[in-house]
Amino acid sequence: MTRILLTISDKAANAAQRRGSYDETFLWARNGRSSFVGSVDPHLGGLGAVNPLNVDLVRIALAVFGADRSVLREGRGSSWNARDFDITVEVNDPSAWTAHSQQLSRLVGFLSGDHWVFQFVQAAARDEEVLPLEKQHFDRTVLLSGGADSAAGALLSAIELGEGKSHAFVSQFSSTALSPIQRNIVSAIESLAPGVQQVHHQFRIHRGSKRLDGTAFKDEPSSRSRSLLFLALGLAVAERANSKLWIPENGFASLNPPLGADRRGSLSTHTTHPRFLRELSALMQSVGGHGEIENPFEGFTKGEMFQRVAAAVGTDAASTFLSATNSCSHTDARYSGAPAASSCGVCFGCLVRKSSFNASRLPDKTNYLVDDAGDRFSVFVKQKSIVEPMRDFARRGIHPRDVMTMSLPQGYAAKDALTLCERGIEELRSLLG
Repeated sequence: MTRILLTISDKAANAAQRRGSYDETFLWARNGRSSFVGSVDPHLGGLGAVNPLNVDLVRIALAVFGADRSVLREGRGSSWNARDFDITVEVNDPSAWTAHSQQLSRLVGFLSGDHWVFQFVQAAARDEEVLPLEKQHFDRTVLLSGGADSAAGALLSAIELGEGKSHAFVSQFSSTALSPIQRNIVSAIESLAPGVQQVHHQFRIHRGSKRLDGTAFKDEPSSRSRSLLFLALGLAVAERANSKLWIPENGFASLNPPLGADRRGSLSTHTTHPRFLRELSALMQSVGGHGEIENPFEGFTKGEMFQRVAAAVGTDAASTFLSATNSCSHTDARYSGAPAASSCGVCFGCLVRKSSFNASRLPDKTNYLVDDAGDRFSVFVKQKSIVEPMRDFARRGIHPRDVMTMSLPQGYAAKDALTLCERGIEELRSLLG
């Protein structure tokens, strides 16, 4: 069991370190020393008076992400272990969260594949008054990661809303290479769907490289919990905007059928799984925060989403718009000399993306490292490639017994999941044979 504290008080962090009562102490502070780097403060003061319970969710999500990122797993493949965490978080309303701690533990465990226990203590009051920002209403709040699905969803949302309506886009990044991609998508939507009022919130926050004692953090690459932080920030914006939060993601990837026996458990991400989204929404409603979440593309494949974009703006515009996004699972190509925000072309995200362009008959203008004429990135591409497992998966297809492992939420028919996966696999076959 790894015991971790997230505090927003330098004094509490020092006391915890002196007592040695935790294996790791995370300090989230806007000024001075902090375990986290970025522009977000622990009170979310830049957004105005956010519901304190939504502020709490962001702190909890950051504690989870910090723990997930800093404690190494043992082994790889099917032998990946489930880690045990005991997390203490300073929040605004400890009693509300304590009453629903088991619900939270199940939710986070489903996301990461680990075992979580949560404890909550009272956070110190903020030392400055929140600026009285006017309450802004937006007709919809949309998560915009910079990937093709989120871009497609944001554009289709703007077109559906129409002139005179309004949007709040929410982006989160740690790699600065993603920031311009996100901004460019917003600019493109302004051109393709004129007349829709837009505001774009970009949050930069990630764990720093040094612990409070000056030693280096360990880095676990599998981190499946980043999405909880993204959703928590999105819900905070949606609460201020008085709107529902859209998380656009194709349903095939959301269900994430395992590629094989060694892709089950903690290797399979549940980032946008319908059960996870429903349970997060229910949790926030239970504690009294804002928790309205919807994935409007739950029943679509990625290729079908691409087709809808093409139908809305035309083939040429859709091709250009979607090709300017980034779906790659790997952000470390720059260490092999590749340009920032490069796409490898051989990971799960890239292969589903390429098959979606192919199935929707849209020209793919993305520059993939695997297609580099000089073969400069062959070592990196070979290390990252899952082409053969994906080809085996596409040839094998999906079976009813696979659907029964997907932990579908109540009301989601197994036959609907099966047919959706069959359509998604058919798109992969169009690329992989």
